[in-house]
Amino acid sequence: MNITIVHYNTIPVSLYGGTERVIWYLGKELAKLGHRITYLVEQGSYCDFATVKAINHSEDIWLQIPEDTDVVHFQHQPNITENAKHPYIVTMHGNAGSNEQLDTNTVFVSKNHAERYGSTTFVYNGLDWDDYSSPNLKKEEYFHFLGKAAWRIKNVRGAINVVTKAKNKRLKVLGGHRFNFKMGVRFTLSPKISFYGMVGGTQKNELLNKSKGLIFPVLWHEPFGLAIIESLYYGCPIFGTPYGSLTELISNDVGYLSNKRSDLTNAIENVTTFSNEKCSEYAIDCFNSKKMAISYVELYEKAVSGIILNIEKPKLKNAQNSKFLEWYE
Repeated sequence: MNITIVHYNTIPVSLYGGTERVIWYLGKELAKLGHRITYLVEQGSYCDFATVKAINHSEDIWLQIPEDTDVVHFQHQPNITENAKHPYIVTMHGNAGSNEQLDTNTVFVSKNHAERYGSTTFVYNGLDWDDYSSPNLKKEEYFHFLGKAAWRIKNVRGAINVVTKAKNKRLKVLGGHRFNFKMGVRFTLSPKISFYGMVGGTQKNELLNKSKGLIFPVLWHEPFGLAIIESLYYGCPIFGTPYGSLTELISNDVGYLSNKRSDLTNAIENVTTFSNEKCSEYAIDCFNSKKMAISYVELYEKAVSGIILNIEKPKLKNAQNSKFLEWYE
C-alpha cells in the first residue's frame, strides 16, 4: 500500500518527542513490510526510508496528499472530513475534552483509552528496540522520573516525595529543573534529587539503563505512556498511580500501583522483589514497532475496504470532575 502519515510537527524526533518517535518507527516498520511511505509533516523534516513532503498551512490538507495514496494516517483530528479524497484513519494520542466528538475512524493507544470514549479500537504504541542500547540489569542506587515536569498532571512533586520519604533512595528527574517559577516557584533543595532537564538520545538511555525503577504518579488518565515502556525495556519496574493505561499495562510482575505516597514509598524500598529481566522481556515482546505496524495494517485494510472503525463517533463517557485525580500524601 501507499500510506501517507500526516503530523503537524517535524521528524525525526528531537529530544523526547513521543508522537514523533512513534510515527518514525511506524513508518520504518511499514517500509520493511513492503509498503511505500510518505510523511506529510512540518518544514525541516527529513527521512531516509520515506518520502517527506512539507505541509502548506494555507492549503486544504486533502489537496496536499499524493494522488496515489491508498490510505491516510492522521495524527490529529482532521477538520473537514467531507473533503476526504482517500480512505483514512486517525490516531488519538491524547485526551479530548468532554464535549468533543471524535472521528468515526479514530484509533486509540490503549484499551482503557478507547473504553473511556466508548470505543474498542486501539493499537499499542511500539518502539524499535534495535535503536536502543542493550539493557544493563546491574542497577545503581537511584530511581527516575521521566516526563514533562512542568505539567502538574505528571506529578513530579509526588514522585519527589515518594523518594525523599524512603531510606537511602535517590531520584533523577528527566524532564524538569530544580527551580520552576511557572509552577508557583517550585524548588527542591533535597540532595537526594537531581534534575536533568529535557534529555533525549544516548544521555536519556544511559540514565534509564542504570535506574532501579520509574516513579510515575500521574494525576490523569494516561492514554499510554512511552516513558513506561522505555523504562521497562531497561529493566525498570514501574511505581505509579492506578489511572488510565497503567492499570492495563502494569501487572504485579512489573510494577506496583497506588495513589498513596506511603504505599509507593514502601514499594520502592522492596524494589529487589521485581525481576529486571522480566520487565525488559515484557517490553520487547509486547511493545515493539513491528507488532504496532502489523496492527495498523489491519486497520488500514479495513479503511480501504470502506469499513468504519467506530459505529458512533467516540466521545468521552465520563467527564473528570476535578482537574487532578486523587493523590494522598
